[in-house]
This record gives sequence, structure tokens and C-alpha cells, in this order.
Amino acid sequence: MKMKSVALNHPALSVRGAMHVVQTPASLKAWRLPAWTWAQSPDPAVDLMVGMTSGVRLCFTTDAEALCLQVIETGIQLAGTPRRPVTFDLYVDGVQCGSAAASSGHTILVNPKGPSFVPGTASDVSFEALGPGLKAIELWLPQSAQVEVLNLSIWSEAEIIPSAEPTGLRWAHYGSSISHGMEAKGPSWTWPAVAARALGHELMNIGLAGQCHLDGFVARSLRDGPFDAISLEVGINIIGADTMRRRVFASALHSFLDTLREGKPDVPLLVISPIFCPLLETHTGPLMRDSLASYGSTERPHSAMDGALTLQESRAIIADVVARRRNAGDANLSYLDGLALFGATDESDLPDHLHPNAAGQERMGHRFAAQGWTG
Repeated sequence: MKMKSVALNHPALSVRGAMHVVQTPASLKAWRLPAWTWAQSPDPAVDLMVGMTSGVRLCFTTDAEALCLQVIETGIQLAGTPRRPVTFDLYVDGVQCGSAAASSGHTILVNPKGPSFVPGTASDVSFEALGPGLKAIELWLPQSAQVEVLNLSIWSEAEIIPSAEPTGLRWAHYGSSISHGMEAKGPSWTWPAVAARALGHELMNIGLAGQCHLDGFVARSLRDGPFDAISLEVGINIIGADTMRRRVFASALHSFLDTLREGKPDVPLLVISPIFCPLLETHTGPLMRDSLASYGSTERPHSAMDGALTLQESRAIIADVVARRRNAGDANLSYLDGLALFGATDESDLPDHLHPNAAGQERMGHRFAAQGWTG
């Protein structure tokens, strides 16, 4: 059947899970932090991760039985390993009915001497046999790439209207690569996405691989955003990159929480300590790459004397910060030990010794939902 293009700034199209969206008739691109944060970004890697669309969904309602996106993605490839899959997950009336991949776009090739950019071309991502009648479409954009949508086409006789506004609790989650979830089997299978579906929450995922360092611009973005509940998965990037010492870490976490409370004095906050990582449980950072696809510890026999942290020490500090604030009257602040989500018995699902694989991501999501935290 003949297809027709839909203007990408059509009022029926909504983008969820992003804080900044640029929509023109011919292009759509989303970022997970507001545009003003770019001026305060301390590293190009932050901009790269903010532009990756983990948790971002394109939503509309249509009676089309097929749809096609033309996209150009910017993915990542570690030299000597396959390019990370760039997957789109399609949900129809809340049920996943397909996945599709893009593979011809730009690639950031990570070499031992540094990254290089390999240009690519646009590709089509198609879904068919969607069934008759009006249906709510939720298309999850890839968690492992930046994506620019260049065209949306549906059957020429099809109708397109806005989807109903979501009614679930608006949950913003900030974290590291563990929450970014590049290792998940698809964008709707990162652990925050799995948990959000199980709990009926409306997700805003600010998992930033390698870049969760309690930055003030993230705190202000969360403070000013329209969120009903906020969670933080903190510590692994700070210890893994050795960016804070014992003296600074607790104070930085207090300051981050102070900023959140300036604008959201009563919103439920949850602080999650690091999950299990054998390389850093009793070793200090920084982590070093054994190869581009694996990590190893750094032997620093005097690092503890310098105030460098281990994961075990960081969990104690995070728990103490939360306890002090609760004792001071913040009854809507809670603590969750990250080992309850992924512990030592799960180590077989850490193929690079740091990141849970797809099975680990999904298990973490179900375990988080089972904790019963509903904000």
C-alpha cells in the first residue's frame, strides 16, 4: 500500500523521556538534559551520552498497519569488537510487537589512541502487520546511539492523532552506565525501563555512561523538571574514575540532594548505592581497560591513605548521608543498597567485570520493582 510522510513536528507526535527536543517538519532529535546544560558540560563525553536516547519514546495513535522511520544514528564501536547494536522497540497498546535495527549510520570508533568518526548514511526502520483499528504507538529509540529521525511514513489512508496523556507517576532516574543500559537487549529492556513498566511509572532515564559525577547542572535539571519521584544510582563512576575522595564525596552528595530539595521539598527521593563490581569492592579506582572490551583494577598500595574510595566504603558513606538527612527530618528520602539489585551471586552476568549483560539488566529491573518503591 502507498505510504505518506508525516511532518515530524505534527501535533500528534509526542516525545517522552527527553528534556530537550528539536522538532521541525523534516527532522526530530532529542536530548535527555535541557539545552542550557550544554554550556556547563565539562567533557564531550557528557554531550555524547546526553544525546543518546535511553528511555526516549516517540508516541502517537494511528490506525496504520505499517510504519517506517528513516533515521541516521551515531553509534559506538570499540576497535576489534562489533559495533554496538542500535535497536528500536515498538509497543502497540502497551505490548511489544517488534524490534528493528539500524546499522548504516555514523560510527564513533574507539581506538587505544582515541576515538575517530566514521561517517555513514541514513537507513529505514520498518514495522508491519500492526493490526487494524486505532492503536497507541510507543516507539522506544535506541539506548546505545544518538538518533536523528528524518522521516516518518504511514499508510496513505491512515489517521494519526495524539495518544492519551500518561497517567503514571513521573519518575526521573539518574545514574551511570549501569542505568544507561547499553548492554540491554533493546531500549525497552534497560533495568529502569523494565522497572517502570512493572510499576506503571512514566520514565525519564538520565543514565549517563561514565558520566554520573553528581554534576550540579544535573541536579538543577531534576530540581526544575516535572517529576513526581526521583532516584539516584551513584558511586560507581566516582570510584571507578577516582574523581572524588572520602572528604569530598559525602559533601557532594549532600549538595546534590540540597539542590533537589530547593525545588522539590516533599518529592520522594531514593538514593541507590553501587551494585557489585569485583574490581572495586575493596580496591580503589581508577579502573583501567585490560582491553577495549574489559576492565581491570589499578594497584595503588597507598591510595587509601590519600582518601581514595572503594565501593564498600562508598556504600557506607551513602547510607550515612541518607540516615543523617532522615534524622534531620527528611522522611521522604530513602536508601537502597545496590547489592539488592545485583550482588556477588550475579557475577557471572558481568562479562567485562563491570556492566551487567542483558540478563543482568532485566533481572535488576524486576528486583527494583519488587522493592515496591512507588515514590
